[in-house]
Amino acid sequence: MSDDGWPPGFFDRQEPGDDADFYAFPRFVTHIDEGAVAAVRDLYDELGVPDGRVLDLMSSWVSHLSRGPSGGLTVLGMNAAELAANPLAEEVVVQDLNVDPRLPFDDATYDAVLCCVSIDYLVHPVAVLREAARVLRPGGVVVLTFSNRCFPTKAVRGWLAADEDGRVAIVRAYLERAGFEDVTTALRTGRRWGRDPLHGAWARSA
Repeated sequence: MSDDGWPPGFFDRQEPGDDADFYAFPRFVTHIDEGAVAAVRDLYDELGVPDGRVLDLMSSWVSHLSRGPSGGLTVLGMNAAELAANPLAEEVVVQDLNVDPRLPFDDATYDAVLCCVSIDYLVHPVAVLREAARVLRPGGVVVLTFSNRCFPTKAVRGWLAADEDGRVAIVRAYLERAGFEDVTTALRTGRRWGRDPLHGAWARSA
C-alpha cells in the first residue's frame, strides 16, 4: 500500500504528462449540465457558503455560486485566462496542486473551501484536503462536488475503476484521512437517463 494507504497505482493516470500543457488553452464551458450546476449552487446556499470568505480550488471562469461571497472569493486553478474571467473572484492564484499541494494561505483564513467536479484529478488528494483543513476557520466547511464526467486521461486510475457508489466512498475516505469528521455525502440530483448526476460531500472543521 502507498500514498496514505491506497493501493499501488491508484493515483496513476493514462496521461501523466505536465498538466500545465493540458490546461494551457482556456475552456470557457461548464463541465456538467444545467441541472447539476443548479444542484451545486443550491448545496452551497444550504451550507451558507456565500456568507463568508471562500476559496475555490481547481477553479475556472465560473464558481457556481448564487452570489459573490460576503468575505470575498479566491479562485485557484491552472488556467490564468479562465480564472481572470471569473466575475466573482477577488483574488486569483495560478497553481498546479498535483505539483505542489501546499496552499499559499495563512492558517484559519477561509470560511469555506470548495472543489467542484475536479477531485478526480488530484494525485495527492489527502494532502490537498489537509491543507484545506489548515486554512479553514473553526466551523468552516469543505464542500466537494462530483459527477460522472471527466477527462479520462487525467483522472486517476482508482477513480476510473470505481462505480458511482465507489466514487462516493473514495471521496469520503479522502476527507476522513485528511482529518475531517462527520462527513456527509448525498446525491443532489435525481437519477435520470441522459442527465448528469451530482454528488456532494462536505464536512466542518473542528
